[in-house]
Amino acid sequence: MTIEIVVPALGESVTEATVAKWFKSPGDAVEMDEPLVELETDKVAVEVNAQAAGVLSEIAVEAGADVEVGARLGSIEEGAKAESKPAAKPEAKPEAKSEAKAEAPAAAAKQAKPEPKAEAPAAPAPEKPQPAPPISADGDVLLSPAVRKLVEENDLDPAEIPATGKGGRLVKGDVLAYLEGGAEAPVPGEAKGEAQEPAPAGPREERVKMTRLRRRIAERLKEAQNTAAMLTTFNEADMSAVMETRARVQDAFVAKHGVKLGFMSFFVKACVVALKEIPEVNAEIDGEDIVYKNHYDIGVAVGTEQGLVVPVLRDADTKGFAEIEAEIIDLATRARQGKLGIDDLSGGTFTITNGGIYGSLLSTPILNPPQSAILGMHSIVKRPVCEGDDVVVRPMMNLALSYDHRMVDGREAVTFLVRVKQCIESPDRILLDV
Repeated sequence: MTIEIVVPALGESVTEATVAKWFKSPGDAVEMDEPLVELETDKVAVEVNAQAAGVLSEIAVEAGADVEVGARLGSIEEGAKAESKPAAKPEAKPEAKSEAKAEAPAAAAKQAKPEPKAEAPAAPAPEKPQPAPPISADGDVLLSPAVRKLVEENDLDPAEIPATGKGGRLVKGDVLAYLEGGAEAPVPGEAKGEAQEPAPAGPREERVKMTRLRRRIAERLKEAQNTAAMLTTFNEADMSAVMETRARVQDAFVAKHGVKLGFMSFFVKACVVALKEIPEVNAEIDGEDIVYKNHYDIGVAVGTEQGLVVPVLRDADTKGFAEIEAEIIDLATRARQGKLGIDDLSGGTFTITNGGIYGSLLSTPILNPPQSAILGMHSIVKRPVCEGDDVVVRPMMNLALSYDHRMVDGREAVTFLVRVKQCIESPDRILLDV
């Protein structure tokens, strides 16, 4: 019986996807619920699993094509078995094999060896020169996006893979050949016995189709700039109290909850305190209406190889520090593995982004529509600050709040950020609600 593989429902308002990659080839055996193909929407990647065991009999849509919900992707022949591969040819008898090994080098040497000149001995044949791979300024091997994705997905060392591209560049075919049993990729000219000439430098540019997720990110960021009256206000927070608290209770916290106490839970809790006091920051504009949210679903921006995604921490006001830390780790892990669902990315009321993990000292984060504000965290840097008449060194973090001025006035935005600063500098305010 033939089972059709179709594009499943992809979530509310999502009607189209791009075929990212097939995990199987026609003729391969498949098991029930085994992933067959990965679809990329403008929000998440979705795997389509086999609905029956059998053989993948057809791929109707190749990788890179756009498909709509319900479209036919291919078919499975239920109950069929994959064709067995032809048996390898038997080896020659040991005697014949030994004779062949002995005769071949002798014949080759007789044919290739030139008559020696009286004045100088024959020089040994030079080894085939291998062009050095292109190297970046920081010493890393330069890889195209497609090659880098393959290398990282399979946890490979690019230096161990024979490269056949121009100028010693690693190409996609080299990685695929290496993955197929670890066989070395062929060196151009080797089959003909030619001496390898140094190839010219690789191309200065490479054109790669933008992924659907990246296109959607670009559209949403531009939409935020075009539709919102975006403004950013800045402040700074002394991180001494948070850092001292973490150092003092970390061991006990880990022993009890099985997760480390990080900085993000402090900021989530501080933002919830501030959002309750300044409800405009937790609201959104819908046409001619203002929608005030009485729930606190905090989006936490996560950078992945596919692009920036913002999974949502639901009802953050009801969760303790340990719950927040554990859930953030889970969301970030699934984001990097491409295993987030549509529901994980929908319905946030406010967003926090931490550019500090990449070394950012100051930035102006862009709104995540239709939300009205986003908090940007940055690197913690020791610097001199004034305390009364004294100058002391403190671990300081710059904070940035970008907001939609159509919804939030300057007074509310500044008050919100000051409230976050107070909660971070005196974490007991969060617990005592003062």
